[in-house]
Amino acid sequence: MAFKNIDSLDVAAVFQSFPDEARQKLLSVRQLIFDLSNESDTVGDIEETLKWGVPSYLTKHPKSGTTIRLQWLPASRQYGIFVHCQTSLIADFKEQYQFSLKFDKNRGILFEEKEDFPEPIIKKFVSNALTYHSKK
Repeated sequence: MAFKNIDSLDVAAVFQSFPDEARQKLLSVRQLIFDLSNESDTVGDIEETLKWGVPSYLTKHPKSGTTIRLQWLPASRQYGIFVHCQTSLIADFKEQYQFSLKFDKNRGILFEEKEDFPEPIIKKFVSNALTYHSKK
C-alpha cells in the first residue's frame, strides 16, 4: 500500500519510533483518515500534527470532526486509535462492538501489536470521528 507522504519531520520521527508492525498498521489507519477526507465534502481538509507527542488528525475546513490520535503503547505492546474522551464515539462503538473490540475506557480502541484492525469497522469509526461535530 502506498501511503500519503508525511510533511512534518516531527510526525515522521514519531512514526519511525514505532515497531515495524505497529507502524505499518497505524500508517494504514492514517491513510484511511486521508482517504475518507478526500472522499467526503463534509470532512474537508485534514491537519496532521503532534498532540501529546503522538500523531493527531484534525478537521480544518470545515471543523466537522473531533481529533483522532494514533498511538503506540510500548508497556502493553499495543497500538490504538484515540479520540477526545468527552465525545460519545467510544460509548457508541462499545454498544455495537463490545465483544469484538478492546477499548481503553472512553478514549480509544486498542489492538495487539501483531493484530490487524478490522478495516470496515475502523473505517466507520474514523468516518464518525471526522464528522462528529457536523452530526450534532
